Amino acid sequence: MSFIDQLKNIETELNGTWLKVDDKYIQDDNCIRIESLVTNHLKKIATDESGWDTLFQDPNDNRFWVLTYPNSNWHGGGPPTLKTITLADAQTKFSISK
Repeated sequence: MSFIDQLKNIETELNGTWLKVDDKYIQDDNCIRIESLVTNHLKKIATDESGWDTLFQDPNDNRFWVLTYPNSNWHGGGPPTLKTITLADAQTKFSISK
């Protein structure tokens, strides 16, 4: 596994950005890393009622991470954000019991 597929214990938030190149937008390295993390490393636990926010857990340290799209007015929700949340917040937002 490479650095792109793991989270460091000091990391608490990754924010993706879209970069305008010529006449189109492309994902920055954080967008690519977030996509790799949720596809290859993190374990999906739940999705909230809106269907936009997804809860994941890191199998290395058991921290909870939520994937959001904070620019909901952009096409497809805009670039992603992946950030840690507490167990209590995960239980409230995603109606899980752990």
